[in-house]
Amino acid sequence: MNGGFLASQENDAIESFWRSLRYFSIYRLSIATLFLFAALFFGDAISLGTQDPPLFNRAAGVYLLLAVVLLVALRRRPLTFNLQLSGQVVVDIVALTVMMFASGGQKSGIAALLLVVVAAAGLVGQGRMTLFYAALASVAMLLEESWRALTREADPADFVRTGIICIAFFGTAIIARLLARRVVANEMLARERGRELNDQLRISQRIIQDMEDGVLVVDGDGRVSLFNPRAAFLLDSAAAERSDLAAFSRELADRYRDWSRQSLEVVEMLRLAGGRLLRVRCVRSVDAGGHALVYLEDMERVQAQAQQLKLAALGRLTANMAHEIRNPLAAISHAAELLAEVDGDPLHQRLGRIIHDNTQRLNRLVTEVLELGRRDRAQPETLRWRKFLTGFLDELALHDPTVDRRISVGDADVELRFDRAHLYRVLWNLLGNALRHASERDGAVRIEARPGAAAQTVELHVIDDGPGIEEAQRNQVFEPFFTTHGAGTGLGLYIARELCEASGASLELIEEGPGAHFRISAVGAPCR
Repeated sequence: MNGGFLASQENDAIESFWRSLRYFSIYRLSIATLFLFAALFFGDAISLGTQDPPLFNRAAGVYLLLAVVLLVALRRRPLTFNLQLSGQVVVDIVALTVMMFASGGQKSGIAALLLVVVAAAGLVGQGRMTLFYAALASVAMLLEESWRALTREADPADFVRTGIICIAFFGTAIIARLLARRVVANEMLARERGRELNDQLRISQRIIQDMEDGVLVVDGDGRVSLFNPRAAFLLDSAAAERSDLAAFSRELADRYRDWSRQSLEVVEMLRLAGGRLLRVRCVRSVDAGGHALVYLEDMERVQAQAQQLKLAALGRLTANMAHEIRNPLAAISHAAELLAEVDGDPLHQRLGRIIHDNTQRLNRLVTEVLELGRRDRAQPETLRWRKFLTGFLDELALHDPTVDRRISVGDADVELRFDRAHLYRVLWNLLGNALRHASERDGAVRIEARPGAAAQTVELHVIDDGPGIEEAQRNQVFEPFFTTHGAGTGLGLYIARELCEASGASLELIEEGPGAHFRISAVGAPCR
């Protein structure tokens, strides 16, 4: 990972070098064009080429041609960076030295352009070979002055001025090298900081997207510049970014205008038009854009979580109480049986039966509560449906001899993930209710297994031909302690649904008459 990051940095740095070299080539082309244009149209009015005009014109033409060739070669990049830069600098030094000779030497002012070449080469090359370029320019200046002294009349003081210019070359090279190092360090630091900032922005956006609370970023003009999917869900809005806050929620926009005139942070409850209750926290930033963060918390979810915690605590309490009640109930029931056996008085025997029947009813209630307390200890396993159902029906037939006749089983076989004991209890409750309300005819209760509508799911259906469940009671059948049977506890279907959820399944009442139709949707796959 570090190697890839360093390689990316190196690629970015190389691209930066080539871009700088491209600007340097464009500068060369501009200077060459200016020299040729000035020599052709203003040769008599300026001091360029005064000593040897034909030589200056030829040098300017060749310099322009080479500038074009170097720019084209730079775009194709046939050679390495350092080789192209060195070739360009050599062309600059030779061409400018020849034109300087044709214009009367360093008095023409062309030597200043050599300073520009040395400085630009040091900056473009990021400090590499800068002293070499300065030495090359100095040698060219000294050779030009020496040749002038041999072929033309020359003032000895010109050598002094040439030496000063050569010293300026090296001074410029050293300064350019130091500046280039600093520029490279600052550029690399800025690039690294930019990457870190981009990473932080991506991480922040991902965190915002995955937050369970809604988040809106509102600018100073009241437009939403950023929001997460949870905010769109809570506000039931399909508005896009850069839309007005009113497009998301009229109620929120009205309250936001009031909050914008208050303190930096406001926390209030907001009831939307659809009835959803939200806890809204508006935090205004201190930046120049006047942005604000609006956090939306679904109070229904908070209340549901609180209710779940209360139910969990209540479940643990009732489980402990049920465990403590079971022993006294057993003692009461045993004492009532002994009393009925010892005392032959019919009244006392009747009272003993009443005590025994009610203790048995309380014992069933305690058993149901204890079963509910064990829902969190689910251990799902892969079960073959037909094999499991065969063993279950054999045991159920011991309690109800009509099971073999009244229950029909579909031919489909599936595999599902379910806790074995929980599935046993769920089927016991569902089939107990179905057999209680179904008719006495053969096949009055049907059990079917089907592939689920979603991938990797299966469905188990329990259907009876009884009178069904009244419309007014359909929303109450899964509530605890709701029953229409005199001897029932009202916990059977509630426990069945809780045990299904503990194994990652769901239990539903299907609105298909005339009898009751329950569907279990579980994780699994159809058998091959």
